[in-house]
Amino acid sequence: MTDSTDHPSRALATFAAELRFDAIPSHVVERTVNLYVDWLGSTLAGKGARPVESIARFARAAGTGATTGLAEVLIDRTRATPYFAAMVNAAASHFVEQDDVHNGSVFHPAAVVFPVALALAQATRASGREFIAAAVAGYEVGIRIGEFLGRSHYKVFHTTGTVGTVAAAATAGRLLGLAPDRMLDAFGSAGTQASGLWEFLRDAADSKQLHTAMAAANGLMAATLAADGFKGATHILEGAQGMAAGMSTDADPARLVDRLGERWATVETSFKYHAACRHTHPAADALLAVLVEHALDAHDIVSVTARVHQGALDVLGPVQTPSTVHQAKFNMGTVLGLVAYRGRAGVNDFERDFSAADIVAFRDKVTMTLDDEVDRAYPVRWIGKVSVLTRDGRELHGRVDEPKGDPGNTLSRGEIDAKFRQLAAFSGAATEAEASRLLDAAWNVVSAPRLGPLFDGVPQAAAEADVPATAAA
Repeated sequence: MTDSTDHPSRALATFAAELRFDAIPSHVVERTVNLYVDWLGSTLAGKGARPVESIARFARAAGTGATTGLAEVLIDRTRATPYFAAMVNAAASHFVEQDDVHNGSVFHPAAVVFPVALALAQATRASGREFIAAAVAGYEVGIRIGEFLGRSHYKVFHTTGTVGTVAAAATAGRLLGLAPDRMLDAFGSAGTQASGLWEFLRDAADSKQLHTAMAAANGLMAATLAADGFKGATHILEGAQGMAAGMSTDADPARLVDRLGERWATVETSFKYHAACRHTHPAADALLAVLVEHALDAHDIVSVTARVHQGALDVLGPVQTPSTVHQAKFNMGTVLGLVAYRGRAGVNDFERDFSAADIVAFRDKVTMTLDDEVDRAYPVRWIGKVSVLTRDGRELHGRVDEPKGDPGNTLSRGEIDAKFRQLAAFSGAATEAEASRLLDAAWNVVSAPRLGPLFDGVPQAAAEADVPATAAA
């Protein structure tokens, strides 16, 4: 695999096109399987969410109302073309704020990679090994592009929407068997469609689900077009009028090929423990540490200062008084209130209590301030620091260097299993028995000779149908 820095877009495309399962270290495969199971739970949890259901209705209408196809829409167990299945599943998996995140790129890979990988694997009858190889290609490409675009990009752009489009194209291109030149075309067509702005947070708009839905769908389309000979810009990432030129002021092209094929960025990805924006997690865990260490009750606290990085201020700052559950997940005070009173900020806690009187009162006790140490470490490390003033006049300090879910403080398979079951039950997307069957298949996905429908009762005729690899959209 090339490590050339003369044309980093081509080097990255070549890596994605030529990646083989046997070249992926076993610990990377294992981590990717864990990430897949984690994504599957998040996707099921999106069932019934108003923005997700709206996108699903659009997909059904745009697909001429068809409810049959080769790929599975997980929230309602219908079938669709890979394009529309990926669109809906991507929207669903980013709703409850439990999908994974890579710290250094500030990117949520699972929400845009696995919807495409699953849809195309089902449509092309790919094996579990091919499915995992495609997912790793998407993670590695997306993470590196996120790092390349830098901190300035994230200040305005939702990286998962922008970078995610190219990551989805890499995933799709790998499953469609694109040669390096065609993969580069796919990158070009994906990058020119990349979009996603943070403005939606200010008024509780539904754009976040649209970002992942279209990143997955547009990336899949870009790869499918490339397979048909459609040409894309060959320097879409680092070119004079490419993504970095329009979306970043601190882009570093060397990050695109950083130890490509040696450093496996996939294993650096973190799981989410709390069902909230990841920028709240370090402070939430630091507050929990203070509560436990000093045997405090929430009523003992007069005020909390969360010492954060600039990215947290940029994303969380606009949400002063949350009016919806989803907006509350981007409000530091609400998250810390749930942690103080309920012990964690889980999906059920938000649904039930985000506007409860005690949580609102605690929210008003919380402020955020920029901390130099925390900011310098970000985004590679997300340090959590809080200062807590108590009713008896003490000022207590809490610190967490690796929030729960980070690679050095990761979730065990047992914890991922429990999280999956909680998320499936939260939305009613699967019974306990169905959840057990889904988990068994997901944990063993590598050994699957081909990927079919995940749920029982889906007509086998469609699953058995032969389909050309390029007939994806």
